[in-house]
Amino acid sequence: MKDWLIIGGGVQGCTVASFLLKSGKTTVDQLSIIDPHEKPLSNWKRMTGLIEMPYLRSPFVHHIDAAPFSLHAYGKKHYELNHFYGNYKRPSLELFNDHCDQSLQAIKLEKCWVQGRVKGLKKEGHWVLETEDGERLTAQNVVIAIGVTEQPHWPDWAKEVKKAIPSRIYHIFDQEVKRTDDFSPPFLIVGGGISAAHLAVKLSKQFPGQVTMVTRHPFRLHAFDSDPGWLGQKYLRSFDQLACFKERRDKIKNARNRGSLPNDVYRNICSLQKQGKLKIVFDEINESSIQTDAQTLTLELSKSGERLSPQTILLASGFEPSMPGKEWLKPLVQNENLTCAECGYPIVSKDLEWCPHLFVAGALAELVVGPAARNISGARMAAERIVSSI
Repeated sequence: MKDWLIIGGGVQGCTVASFLLKSGKTTVDQLSIIDPHEKPLSNWKRMTGLIEMPYLRSPFVHHIDAAPFSLHAYGKKHYELNHFYGNYKRPSLELFNDHCDQSLQAIKLEKCWVQGRVKGLKKEGHWVLETEDGERLTAQNVVIAIGVTEQPHWPDWAKEVKKAIPSRIYHIFDQEVKRTDDFSPPFLIVGGGISAAHLAVKLSKQFPGQVTMVTRHPFRLHAFDSDPGWLGQKYLRSFDQLACFKERRDKIKNARNRGSLPNDVYRNICSLQKQGKLKIVFDEINESSIQTDAQTLTLELSKSGERLSPQTILLASGFEPSMPGKEWLKPLVQNENLTCAECGYPIVSKDLEWCPHLFVAGALAELVVGPAARNISGARMAAERIVSSI
């Protein structure tokens, strides 16, 4: 039996592992991390690589290592200055990933890695996790650090197109999507946030004049996903005082800059538009006008009535907001009588403890950590709370 078991080996789980190991709260021999992928951060690297994100949206102090300035120090030593962008010194994706790899190698995280998908978790004096392959892992303490990336949002019209001609439409973050080279132009990108914009930049450079970006709303320009005041007591003090979790959920929803992008990414797509390499349309798909058969795909825009005939539709429409991991978390909630808010998310202590020796991080921690919970900064906040409580 291990002291600690972390469910999820993405940014959230790896950050918690880094803090636990570097604080001396546990050792490599007493820690396991279970994740469906072969290596740490696999899904993060796949998704950011697909859209070829050049720089992270977050500043250099947001990373997975416990030492707050380690990424900056590592970048200054091994990279040119152009790998930090703008006033907030946002790191390049290459630098960030390299720093992650080096940080995880330093703590020998690969020795903790267990590839597998969770089937169930139960309490038998200690925690017992069963995988879909029938393997059993036991631990005294568990951290659930899963995210929403396995539940991409599909509009109803897109689901109908998928049923009719599945090879012509994808959500860019579907697990089955490994590369964009397999797709054929002309492209229709649906979405107006940062992921859609990065994807539009990438494909417009590869296939100039063969990319159309359709977004329902004007571009929402924000430097970050939420106001930086949510990273400290400026907003969290009053948030902590809210006893009503529905009010907390409303605060989180209103604070998130959903479907937004920073100015530098906006300038890039505007430049490509002026050059005629990218077409940007502020409209939405008319659900009743879609025509599909084995050879033809035609969509009509609701406002202008313009008809589009893309070869490939790529959705960049975000993720479903519902609680992730429901298939195995729901039985756990019932069996252990765990408390959840009306929205379905856990009600946990300030230390992110759901019940004795069971902690959460990432999306599951947002009713305490706030709107930044799903981000890299939120991973650090969660890790600090968990480590300081033990």
